[in-house]
Amino acid sequence: MTIARLDLTREQILAFRRRAGGLDERLPPGPDSLRRAAWCGLQDSMPRAALLSIHARVARAGPSAWEDPSLVQLWGPRFSVFVVAARDLAVFSLGLLPDDVKGREKAADLAARLHTALGGRRVPHEEAGVAVGVPANRLRYAAATGTVLIRWEGARQPAVWTVPPPEGDDRAARLELARRYLHSYGPATPEGFARWSGIGPRYCAAAFQALGDSLAPASTPVGDAWLLAEDEAAVRAVPGPAAPARLLPSGDAYFLLPGGDRDLLVSDTGRRDALWTPRVWPGALLVRGEICGTWAAGGSGGDGPALAPADPGGTRRGHRRSGVPAAARAEPPCHGPLGRVNLPLGE
Repeated sequence: MTIARLDLTREQILAFRRRAGGLDERLPPGPDSLRRAAWCGLQDSMPRAALLSIHARVARAGPSAWEDPSLVQLWGPRFSVFVVAARDLAVFSLGLLPDDVKGREKAADLAARLHTALGGRRVPHEEAGVAVGVPANRLRYAAATGTVLIRWEGARQPAVWTVPPPEGDDRAARLELARRYLHSYGPATPEGFARWSGIGPRYCAAAFQALGDSLAPASTPVGDAWLLAEDEAAVRAVPGPAAPARLLPSGDAYFLLPGGDRDLLVSDTGRRDALWTPRVWPGALLVRGEICGTWAAGGSGGDGPALAPADPGGTRRGHRRSGVPAAARAEPPCHGPLGRVNLPLGE
């Protein structure tokens, strides 16, 4: 039986992703909401980026929200630092195990040596590398076993320790990782999954194929893709009101996208280049469902975050200051006030 391809608009896709990511309406406080906010992981490569992502999605998130006992930190997709729900550790570790025998053996051997060397201690990254006899940056290759956790606060090197292996098998974890990617970034492609996860493209294609009838084909403004069949009703639904404003950190899941999806989110090339820079990305200001500017943390002068305008979908031509007061009132839970927020008028 041939399944009809869904013909989806930019507005439908972005509204679905915002709803799936908890960006239109904050979730109530609590571990369940933290897990939903981290459903596809929260990248934490910039100091406290995960905390700002939580704040954008969970009500009354304080400065220690990322330290909630229901969350853990590890080297996850692309060996980047991620915050995930502790109960989902297998998904973001075993789901990333290398598919070749040599790679698996390397990860298992390194994890075993690290466990023996640390003897239950939490030690600084560099010290752990010395104890095992490898460059410290290689320790991240052991994370896919699910037995290595970290705590990185940005200013110092991460602390490293080992834990018992999570329950589950790597194949089930891989398929669940693909499902979560599709729910958060769908409609999506195996190529996009490969770029996001760091898994080889042919193995990502195999994961999509294994999901079989649970996927529905979709046509988007940037090409054909796949959607979880169970999400079809949600993506077709009439979108509710978008949130007045959300301050998204560098690497937030909403714009952690490959090339084609970047075109969908921000149509103007020049403004797209301002968000996805060659080096460290700035944060993004989401106003009424559109990326309307970028921001970066203020320096020691106390100016707070500085913002620049953007015109993502070609539909907005400069937001008035009166349209962004929520961004100033809903300060992220940093250790101190954000200070002044500047949003230049017009272009």
